[in-house]
Amino acid sequence: MMLIMACAGSGRCLATQVSRTFISQAAACPPYRRRLNSSTVPEAHAPSATSGPTPLGELRSALNRLEPAASVLLGSTAAAVTERELEGPLEIKDAKIIFEAVWTKVERKYGRANLRFPKEVIWLMGAPGSGKSFNAPFILKARGITARELVMSSLLVGPEAQQIKADGGMVGDSLVLEILLEKLLQPQYSNGVVVDGFPRTKVQVECITMLRERMKKLREEFIDSEHGTFFRRPAFRVAVLFVNEKDSVERQLHRGHSAIQHNQRVLETGLGQMQDVRPTDTDESLARRRYEVFKDHYSTLQSLASYFTFHVINTNASVDEVRQRIMHEFKYQSSLELAEPTCDLVSSIPVASALAEHARQNLVRRLDEYQANNSDIFQAVVQAIKKEFVPIFEQHSLTGQAFVLSENSVFNRAGAIGMVIDILTERGFFVSSRTAVSNVPTHVDLASGAISYKPKPSWEFRVRWSQTAIRQEDDD
Repeated sequence: MMLIMACAGSGRCLATQVSRTFISQAAACPPYRRRLNSSTVPEAHAPSATSGPTPLGELRSALNRLEPAASVLLGSTAAAVTERELEGPLEIKDAKIIFEAVWTKVERKYGRANLRFPKEVIWLMGAPGSGKSFNAPFILKARGITARELVMSSLLVGPEAQQIKADGGMVGDSLVLEILLEKLLQPQYSNGVVVDGFPRTKVQVECITMLRERMKKLREEFIDSEHGTFFRRPAFRVAVLFVNEKDSVERQLHRGHSAIQHNQRVLETGLGQMQDVRPTDTDESLARRRYEVFKDHYSTLQSLASYFTFHVINTNASVDEVRQRIMHEFKYQSSLELAEPTCDLVSSIPVASALAEHARQNLVRRLDEYQANNSDIFQAVVQAIKKEFVPIFEQHSLTGQAFVLSENSVFNRAGAIGMVIDILTERGFFVSSRTAVSNVPTHVDLASGAISYKPKPSWEFRVRWSQTAIRQEDDD
């Protein structure tokens, strides 16, 4: 079927064509198969030369008499897409059109200055039976997020959505995205949120990349305003919990069997609450279908690795092992969480783990250099430690700590304090130091009463070591 409309005299095209390919694709969809194959589909003809050019409104009317598929195509090219078209039986699958329509609707409802989304969003996905609900609290704890995870399936509770889920299918992208955006605006998620079960489709994957870009633009717009603190640098992560197909199917069926047994006990005793039993948890073929849907979607999900931090966590392990994997994956990373100017400023300071990485080798090198290049000071420091420090250590050996105050002038020599710290560290002590200066009276002017002072330095060392207990807990 070919629909073409030209503007007489100008040669410019007022409307695009609806190709046979598009109609044939629409015909493959069950709601349209019978009607598109029917001989009752009206034909559209180009206007005659004598009748003058047909207005665009008449073309729209003609297309509306065809099928919603053709109407939607025209709507997306010649005018804004309506909510009716987005939510119709043949849903648009253009992520940009869907996102823009939903974003516009949400912005109109709440106001642009109130689009305050969470600073951190963890998009949690997983194979069926991988334990998303069980492991989500570990992720929340690792990231310090206090709000409970946002479970998409619990938000889609309408009868139509429930039937789609029961059949192992997925709810339309437009509806899911709108519900999600409105939920993310709630104050309890301002510092962070784990979203369980999104994104599930290619369109949804594209939508979250657009969401982050829109959040970054909001930050740029409001950062210097009175609302600036509400628009922080967005940090998106993707976490995928993995389990193989065999274990996935077994876990799904076990979950269904356990729920049925539980419900039977509730019916018999009248105690407890009934649990939902998913059709996919009681039918092996449906359970395998769910896993196939996950596998088909995973390749699309992987595309997010080019935009966001991407975690894949194998849950074929004990609870403790899985928890340790999660804690490792979600440890703090300043480059992901601080605003870029802040991160650039503080990153010049080395992190503690980097300092400790070669600390032993560096300590050995410094001690050898002391002996080779500053032997006199090095030997004087060693003698001072033996004379002043060690007796105090021996006296407090059971306490595991000591405080040494010294007025030995050797510590006033360049590099001496560093030598003390390195020597004691090499011997297994933990030491910190500070220099104190007190004023000592040296002269009193009897006529005026003026007192002259001389500064006198002293050095304080706080030293700790491993404590040894005299008595064991089971001693009498």
